[in-house]
Amino acid sequence: MQSGARYRAVWELISEIFKDEKPADYIVNDYMRARKYIGSKDRRFITEKVWQIIRNRLKLSFDAASLDPRRILLWSERDNLDEVFDGSQYGLEVISDEEKLWLSKDNEQPYPDYVEAECPQWLFAKIKNIEFCKALNQPAEANFRAHNHSREDVLKRLESEGFDVVPTTYSPYGIKCKNRISLPNCMTYQDGWMEVQDEASQLAAILCDVKPNHKIIDYCCGAGGKSLALSHILANKGKILCYDAIAKRMENIKPRLERLGVKNIELTDIIADNDRDFDRFIVDAPCSGTGTWRRSPDAKFRLSEKSLIDLNKVQIEILNTAAAKVKIGGWLIYMTCSVLQEENEHIINRFMVEHKEFSFVNIKDIWEKHIDVPYPHKSENMLRLSPLSTGTDGFFICIMRKQ
Repeated sequence: MQSGARYRAVWELISEIFKDEKPADYIVNDYMRARKYIGSKDRRFITEKVWQIIRNRLKLSFDAASLDPRRILLWSERDNLDEVFDGSQYGLEVISDEEKLWLSKDNEQPYPDYVEAECPQWLFAKIKNIEFCKALNQPAEANFRAHNHSREDVLKRLESEGFDVVPTTYSPYGIKCKNRISLPNCMTYQDGWMEVQDEASQLAAILCDVKPNHKIIDYCCGAGGKSLALSHILANKGKILCYDAIAKRMENIKPRLERLGVKNIELTDIIADNDRDFDRFIVDAPCSGTGTWRRSPDAKFRLSEKSLIDLNKVQIEILNTAAAKVKIGGWLIYMTCSVLQEENEHIINRFMVEHKEFSFVNIKDIWEKHIDVPYPHKSENMLRLSPLSTGTDGFFICIMRKQ
């Protein structure tokens, strides 16, 4: 592709992404799937440029004093205008005199805190930490988890395939890769020796402290990442029930079960009313996903104050449902991939006021039982993980025992 055509693709993509209606990775994947003629180098250039603009969206729009995707692209590439806006058949229209005049005027106003943080203003008012937001805006390393094999054996096999891999800091099963892994071409992955999973999510599964004789349910299982980690921890023994209110989500688990050779996970679309004897009731609650912005920086622009309020209602409803299903002495485990107190501490505090039959389990004790690295948080009742504190996605975990 000529340079102008590449940048036209960038402009078309950000124009669609900035509508804030669909996830950017869906939009990019659909765009590329519909244009098989775009070569691998061009795809890489286009996608990297798109994600670069997304991660700097607030600064670019502030400097450009505009939300228009063309003006944002103009400002982003203002040192490279002739190449970008070349007026070619498949390129972008050459810049006008009016645009040249506009580009000659620098915006000398300092960035407001929320712009510096690359965080929508209403969300920044809740987080109030520029460095924390900046950490959430940095691309994340690829994380994997050993499955059905020791981490040492998986590392050796990946190295034999030419990948630059190292152990994760906290999870005893985790692997970090410094270069990109093409999963369809990675035999370690294809043979079921490893699974994609952020280290924070691995730690959450470890802290569930499951045993083969436990009755376990992953109640908001989604694509099944936690359940697959629990299966590995249990060495394919016992049974893990997977349930999601949107049953279609569980379809994504089936090929993973087959590839990994998992035998102890059972998918279910109904939980009986009299099913009230769970040893481990795991609620990976629907949430804002603010802790995953390293991977999905566009998601922050699709979140609204109303949707957050609606999520809070769902979160407390799920906890209330779960409370009746846990046996005496059993654990109710609440986790989110959110960094917002409204979805974490505030929800737990409200639940504990309304359910005196539950008490906190000391997470630090569980951590020290399974993980050799020092416990990384001050509170022993509620654990927060983040890019700043642990180099992971933002994550929240609380464990409550039914008395």
